[in-house]
Amino acid sequence: MPEITGVTFPVPKSLMPRFFAEGKTVFIKPATVFKELRSGMKLVFYQSREETGYVGEATIRRIVINDNPLAFFETFGDAVFLTRDEVKAYVESQEQWQGIRVRKGEAKKRAWMALELEDIRRYDKPRKPERFVPVGGKYLRG
Repeated sequence: MPEITGVTFPVPKSLMPRFFAEGKTVFIKPATVFKELRSGMKLVFYQSREETGYVGEATIRRIVINDNPLAFFETFGDAVFLTRDEVKAYVESQEQWQGIRVRKGEAKKRAWMALELEDIRRYDKPRKPERFVPVGGKYLRG
């Protein structure tokens, strides 16, 4: 099997300009598809919802894992592509579903990851992936 060269995650089209036009350099999400990631690998932006496809890429400079996604704002400030309010709303929406996953009275809390990016570039036009990109993301192999 070819080696892992990076990762792709879906990002709604409405949020893409934050990376390409507004200069945001930190992608955060619940930690899925991250154990094999290393600095220097690629993050390919998969645009979801409309005009789907790979629309750009960046090099992963640093990977930070934290149980509290709001802590990323202390580390990275407003370089984070989501706002504090968006993160709070996301966390609250996830907590509504936690009851389903409770075992022995304790909900398992999922860690979050931040990918600090550099060399962000947009492609001229979206490129269609060979396979579906799930919400949790997927590794890219070279």
